[in-house]
Amino acid sequence: MEPDPRWLGIGPGINFIKTDGIEFREYQLNIIRSAQRNGNTLVVIPTGLGKTFIATAMIASALAAGKKALLLAPTKPLAEQHHSTLSSFLKVEPSEVLFLSGSLVRGKRAEAESHARVIVATPQTASNDMKSGSLSMEGVGIVVFDECHHAVGKYAYTYIANECKLKGIPVLGLTASPGSKKEKIEALVESLGVQRIEARTSSDPDVSRYVMPKNTHIVNVDVGVRLAEIARLIAPDAEASLVSLNKVGLLHFKNFARIPKGRLIQAGDQISKIQDSNFKFAAIYSYVRLLNLSHAYDLLMTEGIYPFHRYLEGLASREKKSRAVENLLSSKNLVKAREIAEKALKNGEEHPKVIAVIDIIKDYRGKSCIIFAQYRSTIKMLVEYLQNNGFSAKAFVGKREGVTQEMQKGIILDFRERKFDVLVASSIAEEGLDIPSVDLVIFYEPIPSEIRNIQRRGRTGRFRGGEIYILAANGTKDEIYLRISDQREKKAADEIRKINARLILRASQAGRQNTLSASGQQPPVLPM
Repeated sequence: MEPDPRWLGIGPGINFIKTDGIEFREYQLNIIRSAQRNGNTLVVIPTGLGKTFIATAMIASALAAGKKALLLAPTKPLAEQHHSTLSSFLKVEPSEVLFLSGSLVRGKRAEAESHARVIVATPQTASNDMKSGSLSMEGVGIVVFDECHHAVGKYAYTYIANECKLKGIPVLGLTASPGSKKEKIEALVESLGVQRIEARTSSDPDVSRYVMPKNTHIVNVDVGVRLAEIARLIAPDAEASLVSLNKVGLLHFKNFARIPKGRLIQAGDQISKIQDSNFKFAAIYSYVRLLNLSHAYDLLMTEGIYPFHRYLEGLASREKKSRAVENLLSSKNLVKAREIAEKALKNGEEHPKVIAVIDIIKDYRGKSCIIFAQYRSTIKMLVEYLQNNGFSAKAFVGKREGVTQEMQKGIILDFRERKFDVLVASSIAEEGLDIPSVDLVIFYEPIPSEIRNIQRRGRTGRFRGGEIYILAANGTKDEIYLRISDQREKKAADEIRKINARLILRASQAGRQNTLSASGQQPPVLPM
């Protein structure tokens, strides 16, 4: 297929890109032109809408200007994926596109870096080499930060972004979402020195015709008699601990099951600052009991009997236990709850969500599916249930579970080649891995993070229509998280628009200042 002539709008950089067969997308060209015109740019578009091609075009523009380029990705697998993509699409010698790995001997690394025209690396490897002096930023015409929402705080991205500011190197930041908090977005804009934000949603006029349809289904389930029975046994001890903490002003909640996790963590920070040792010990005792009971309750109500039972077994198996945990485990109510849970598991009983998952996948038998779940115990449970019901399923978890990157690659390759149909994954599958688009995505539980929601949904509907199912247990935190995630996505879009409007106004005012200064007139003082 001949290259689409509309890509010529990229400018001289088009001579460095293999556009044969690449579908022309107006929004990509609009974003590329804006970045070329306006300087440091933050690109916010949903997963699967071609951020990588935008990065490729900006790198090609730098090459056309006789400059080098650096692309950064937060994980080694994602960096390797970018290296492969750039090697395929750029019209340069393969040896001139370098994947910068810490496994390269330092002497060879320095030589390879000096000869490369495009370098792809993780931020940690790049920052280490910059600090040691082996990676020079001289002659670099652009630095691309993929998944740039990480470029805040002490993350290595911030060090590299600061070096770009000092050396006047243009920056391109790519993300599906920078978050919903105004302060977080402003910190990201400041860190990258952003001068313009180019944000798109799937409903925008220049995007909508390229977006495959995605249907989202909310599946509400009742927890059932058995889970309610166990929950009633947990509640009295949890409520007693909450009353103790409420009395001393550390928490102000009537229902332990409605306390946000962040607020519980905050209470722990408050307790750590208490000076009176007796008062502090009593507070810690109640807090440890409430923290563990609250987590066990949430596991039971939103995840299942097995994750709940596995968590309590883990507490009981600890060699060193605090007095609060010892007393908690010996509580008559909790002993009874564990007994009922064990009996239920032997009888094959589980959370109604598990039955819902089986029913959904039956309707899509033979289709590719990713199930996202928060906890490894839930993932283990789901894989076993799926396999016992005749589905080919595998777990996909991170290094903490003893899985190496090579093992991860093997699982993804098998999934891509359809050696099995259902990937049951932790958050490791949300970002940073080359996972193929699937027909179906299931959220075993809602999550409050708008970034992670967008990333999860982006695993389907890339090249064909996709289905998304979100399971929510009635009367639990699932309902709260459903509402929060929706609110945060809307808030993120609003904050981006407001901040970008200020950036555009600032650029306009700076342009007027320059015009007035050139004409000898006194420019007005700009507001901060």
